[in-house]
Amino acid sequence: MKQLDALLNPKSIAVIGASADPNKTSGRPVSYLLKHGFSGAIYPVNPKAAQIQGLPCYASVEALPQAPDVGLVLLNAKRSVEAVRSLAKLGCKAAVVLASGFAEAGEGGQDLQAELKEAAGSMRILGPNTIGLVNLSARIPLSASGALEVSDLPAGHVAVVSQSGGILGALLSRAAGRGIGLSSLISTSNEVDLEVSDFIDYLVDDENTKVIALYLESIRNPQRFREVAIRARDAGKPLVVFKIGRSEAGASAASSHTGALAGEDRVYDAFFRELGVIRANTFDEFLDIPAVLVAGRKLAGRRVAILTSTGGAGTLIADSLGMNDFDTPAPDAGTAEKLRALQGDTPTALDRNPIDVTLAGLQPELLRQAIRTLLASDSYDALVVIIGSSGLAMPDLVVGAIQDCLDTNDKPVLAYVSPYAPDTLKRLNSAGIPGFSSPESCSAVLEALFFTGQPLLSGQAVPSVALPDMTGLGEGSIDEASAKALFSQAGIPVPASRVVTSREEAVQAARELGQPVVLKVLDADLLHKSDIGGVALHLNADTIGARFGQMIEDVARHVGHRPDRFLVEAMVAGGHELILGANRDALGTAILLGAGGVTAELFKDTTLCLLPEQGGLTLEQARAMMQKLTTWPLLDGYRGSVHRDTEALAQAIVNFSALIAALGDRVLTSEINPLFVLPQGQGVVAADAVLVLEQERAEDNAGERHYG
Repeated sequence: MKQLDALLNPKSIAVIGASADPNKTSGRPVSYLLKHGFSGAIYPVNPKAAQIQGLPCYASVEALPQAPDVGLVLLNAKRSVEAVRSLAKLGCKAAVVLASGFAEAGEGGQDLQAELKEAAGSMRILGPNTIGLVNLSARIPLSASGALEVSDLPAGHVAVVSQSGGILGALLSRAAGRGIGLSSLISTSNEVDLEVSDFIDYLVDDENTKVIALYLESIRNPQRFREVAIRARDAGKPLVVFKIGRSEAGASAASSHTGALAGEDRVYDAFFRELGVIRANTFDEFLDIPAVLVAGRKLAGRRVAILTSTGGAGTLIADSLGMNDFDTPAPDAGTAEKLRALQGDTPTALDRNPIDVTLAGLQPELLRQAIRTLLASDSYDALVVIIGSSGLAMPDLVVGAIQDCLDTNDKPVLAYVSPYAPDTLKRLNSAGIPGFSSPESCSAVLEALFFTGQPLLSGQAVPSVALPDMTGLGEGSIDEASAKALFSQAGIPVPASRVVTSREEAVQAARELGQPVVLKVLDADLLHKSDIGGVALHLNADTIGARFGQMIEDVARHVGHRPDRFLVEAMVAGGHELILGANRDALGTAILLGAGGVTAELFKDTTLCLLPEQGGLTLEQARAMMQKLTTWPLLDGYRGSVHRDTEALAQAIVNFSALIAALGDRVLTSEINPLFVLPQGQGVVAADAVLVLEQERAEDNAGERHYG
């Protein structure tokens, strides 16, 4: 922590490769340090200059009068390595390396980055390929970003940590334009040493930071991120993430429905949600949400009052809130009476919400009283005040009227500025009133406020589940019969079945099991059997023989060889089809629940939950997953339909997750599709089973597996 403190709050800075021309990129850092009021020692290093901007210049790192707290390195990649080596030998605490040409440039750059790491020794490195950092609280810019040309950079309480260097300048200028104060901005980029989690850990203890915003491309160390995210939440410092790469598909998407449905980005969603991390969906939200969270106000419920003097804008807000499941109830009788008294003889409709107080935009005192009345009302959990064109005639008075009411209540208060008025937005945010120019932003920030107030699904003891002996399991794809046997031993019911190798055995199995039965090809390498004619339903002892021969031909036509093993099993009727699966990802193993059957990937009505560090999911988590499904009402007796055995389903989810947790890193993907949920009291049945385990040499069988 001492080295990170020296990096963000240095008393002395050496600028290696500083130019005497302040118009050049390498000339900017010294200029910015002077411009923004850095009061410590600045040591420009350039063998071709005697002084730079009135400061003595040194010919080399070795010539410096003392070891600086930070070395800001402006040289190219190869020369940066030598500069870092010299700084480390001198006793410098940290270095910021701006040069590109390292790991992002390919194999040669990766070697150079490894050399950079070795050269630094115990000295900490920010970068390389970074734009640097800016500590706005202490007015310390360690960057060459042109965004620092702006003189008025408001300090505030939002810290930004970005894995993209270029985005730092964009955020700095956008925040300044919106009147949103930042405490610091840090670009980690290649993360040869210091990475995002290191700075989260540091900022949790930073008294100037109340909210930490993260612009992420990936998470290199999920376990470390998990630890610091929990520490931030416990400290009351929300994390807001803008994670790019939403369109990337999961690496194992081809091997199962679960792999396709549990893509990488959806796993990030689950990872963030379970840590209490807020995910911004748009770049605008990445600033909007932290600006609201800084105020520290809590949203206890989803009832929102909309105070407006312009009907159209009020409707926009009401529509956006409604689309996001917020309530906009009309004022209760007591609140309506108080508002009516404010209006005097002016006719006022107070049986609806938005609440149109016609003269509020022209009379700040009326606006002030209306705000106080709505905040005091037990009917509302938050308030959105709309500023229309009339309010722009005297923006300071309108802003002041809202600001005067903030101390009377701790409910969230937002301002929506209907006309184009960036100056008014800046005044609002500078006054601590979150102001927005789009209805969607109002809904997004209220959702974030509501999310931060919800408890995490943790704290319950993981139930004890009897697990089968798994020591004899092989590797690669496990055939359906073996996978079902394993699931059955873990407490997940499966249909009665027989493994057969001939037409005669199939007929005999159908006769023993009764009718109807299902016939399936049994081959561990055929995971999507129905796509290649490998599944036949509604058969009996009289019809299964002919279908057996047809299935051999259908499957052979697709895969190039005749199958020799089949599964005959009792057919399940009257069940609601779900998919229950697991997929391993760099962030952990995700348990997936969703609408199942052959349309699983078509409807994509699914939810994910990551396994905890130890054991499986709790019943509470299983029930929460079930209720997040759009199709949950169909399980819960929607419009007179059959109530399904949801408690048996919850237990099956728990049992499945415990089995997957016990298999650990051996699991690549697994699924039950369909998992039939029978009427209440009749349980669940796993009608299919996929289990793919890690192979020691996955390339040995590359190209041999068929997925339909």
